[in-house]
Amino acid sequence: MRKNMSDFETLKSSWNDQSAPNTPENGSQQIVKKAEYIKNKQKLTNLILSITLIVLVVFFFYITAYNNARAALGLGIMISVLAIRIVLELVSIKNLKSLKFDIDAITFKSRIRNYYKNRVWTHYVGTPLIIFAYCFGFVLLLPLFEKNLSNGFYLYIKISAVFVLIGLLTLIAVQVKKELSILKAIQN
Repeated sequence: MRKNMSDFETLKSSWNDQSAPNTPENGSQQIVKKAEYIKNKQKLTNLILSITLIVLVVFFFYITAYNNARAALGLGIMISVLAIRIVLELVSIKNLKSLKFDIDAITFKSRIRNYYKNRVWTHYVGTPLIIFAYCFGFVLLLPLFEKNLSNGFYLYIKISAVFVLIGLLTLIAVQVKKELSILKAIQN
């Protein structure tokens, strides 16, 4: 029994001698700064998506796509998935704005963890589905491009689409990785 008390006292002493974790200076300001960066990035993403959406809508009416079922379907899918992505980003911005930085640490950590989970879902489930649907809409348009454009221009569209897709996927992957690492840092 004496040995157990001695072990307990040693353990208790070790526990009390632990140093407290270091809190970074201006920790809350760093969190706010990182959150602002993410919010601004989301706003820029929405601006780019909105411009693309407007261009597609104008193109839809310019070529009178509503007179051709395949063109209407292809452009309709592309327009719809861009609109869905814009809504996802707007909801995310709203959720980020609703995070209060002056609440207790446990509540804040819980809320930032939920926000992080939503962003992971958006990036790893929503975004790939949206990109796939967008590409599907574009592929639906290819026979129309082939029929109505010169061979050279049609070939240019096909080749440039592949390079644009690769470039966009790379850019998206880098931005997703950066955003999620910032959110993970805030969460910790």
